[in-house]
Amino acid sequence: MGHLLSKEASSLSRDRRCGGKVPPRSRSCFLRGPCMLCFIVHSASQPSSEQPLPAGDPRLPPPPYAALTTAEQRAACRLLRLSPAAWETRGRFQRLLLSGLLPSPVRGLLGEARPSGEAASEMVCKRKGAGLPACPPCKQPRCAAAAAAESEAACQCPAEAPLCALPAADSCAASSESAPARGNVGDGGGAEQPASPPSTPEEEEATGEKERSDEAGCEEPLDRPADCCREPLLDINQLPPSILLKIFSNLSLNERCLSASLVCKYWRDLCLDFQFWKQLDLSSRQQVTDELLEKIASRSQNITEINISDCRNISDTGVCILAIKCPGLLRYTAYRCKQLSDASIIAVASQCPLLQKVHVGNQDRLTDEGLKQLGSKCRELKDIHFGQCYKISDEGMIIIAKGCLKLQRIYMQENKLVTDQSVKAFAEHCPELQYVGFMGCSVTSKGVIHLTNLRNLSSLDLRHITELDNETVMEIVKRCKNLNSLNLCLNWIINDRCVEVIAKEGRNLKELYLVSCKITDYALIAIGRYSMTIETVDVGWCKEITDHGATQIAQSSKSLRYLGLMRCDQVNEATVEQLVQQYPHITFSTVLQDCKRTLERAYQMGWTPNMSTAS
Repeated sequence: MGHLLSKEASSLSRDRRCGGKVPPRSRSCFLRGPCMLCFIVHSASQPSSEQPLPAGDPRLPPPPYAALTTAEQRAACRLLRLSPAAWETRGRFQRLLLSGLLPSPVRGLLGEARPSGEAASEMVCKRKGAGLPACPPCKQPRCAAAAAAESEAACQCPAEAPLCALPAADSCAASSESAPARGNVGDGGGAEQPASPPSTPEEEEATGEKERSDEAGCEEPLDRPADCCREPLLDINQLPPSILLKIFSNLSLNERCLSASLVCKYWRDLCLDFQFWKQLDLSSRQQVTDELLEKIASRSQNITEINISDCRNISDTGVCILAIKCPGLLRYTAYRCKQLSDASIIAVASQCPLLQKVHVGNQDRLTDEGLKQLGSKCRELKDIHFGQCYKISDEGMIIIAKGCLKLQRIYMQENKLVTDQSVKAFAEHCPELQYVGFMGCSVTSKGVIHLTNLRNLSSLDLRHITELDNETVMEIVKRCKNLNSLNLCLNWIINDRCVEVIAKEGRNLKELYLVSCKITDYALIAIGRYSMTIETVDVGWCKEITDHGATQIAQSSKSLRYLGLMRCDQVNEATVEQLVQQYPHITFSTVLQDCKRTLERAYQMGWTPNMSTAS
């Protein structure tokens, strides 16, 4: 096998053309096809003595040949891994198949010979090559464009698919052009082919050198020929780490920990980057315990913000460890953690002197002792929320007011022990206050009037103040020029005259909430007539509001964008429907309108009603 394929086969055509013996070329390939075949055959077989091929009729029976050796059998097995349709027989290889000179295992491997007289198609190169023009990938083997009917039936490629160009014009093109000229030599039944003129020994030597250079320039064929035209796939991991970190920053904590970190080790390391552990939102996670909180604090000691609201399995011990390991903590939120006491807030105050935000609403065990530590040690405090902490009194609030002079936001809710003294202390010692809320506290007009000293006040929440008069509200609106949000809900004392003054004097006011106030249509008409800045008006549960007031404010106001009419029973729904059509830039809030908007959002999110009927 090695003797037949490696040395003497190259002199087959020259013996027939010239009639004389030409010195054979060492290790030259008789095929105009894949170089991988040459590599396997040469490496698997040992050279043997020369054995001349028969010069008579090519259809004569082949001479006896030795059995395949073990190395040649391994080479044939390797050849079996190639797709039979990926390579086509050409030139002298076609004549060997017709003449029966190849052994039966190799003939069965390389396919049936083409019948005599069949038009030879141009050879398609399946090799990699530099400068290969881009073409669309094809999942099936490529075939010739001018193949015969039988070849077209066997080929699965679409007829309009263009063939890949040859990788090298100097090497593969010459082989494909010379193959049809010599492909049918010895075919007795076909049409006569014009005989090529005899070549001189110099021309034959030059042709041999060119063939050897062609073989040296060819590479190993691909298992899938379409891969030569396919562009390399881009990998997201090739992006710089800074860009990947920016992408991961848009993911939530759940998405990073439960999805992205499980993709690969590289992504897991990126998800553990310190910048993702500066701000932690662990709210409503019942699996968070003191041990887990300690591990998180030990791994990332640069936590600046943490939210443990509704985490019922965290005790004062876990919060103390967090405060000790994270002295740079700036924002601490723990709503509805009723199991926590003063020990946790004292630890945070003593270990984190740079603290700026403390929201610990609805903690029944919190007392003035914790507030005293905050007021004395956290001088940078700017935002506090102690709503529904029923044990807090004026004692602790006054200490915070005197110690935290940079306060900007304070919100209290239903703190019955907080009175006018606290309001006065904040108004005197915290001039930078911008947001103030004392909803449901034991505050009266005597304490609220001190808020007129706050020149930067922008949002005021005075809901459910039992002793609040109209004159105090009007004075605050007149003197606080930067006020843009005023909430007077659940104050039955507020009347139409107060609303008219608010509309006239509130030059920067944008939001006005008057739910359950003692107002009529005149208040709405005054807002539409005098205010050029109010965008949101809510008069829900005001029983004296009718269709006339809703229509007048919609017609006259140039800035109105939202009108709340929830449970205004004298406002007809048909009137609201008409207003929705006439003023599409205004959102009207009623029970029916809110239900329609909810259904529209549900449909947009893909919700479909269940049409199945109960049996």
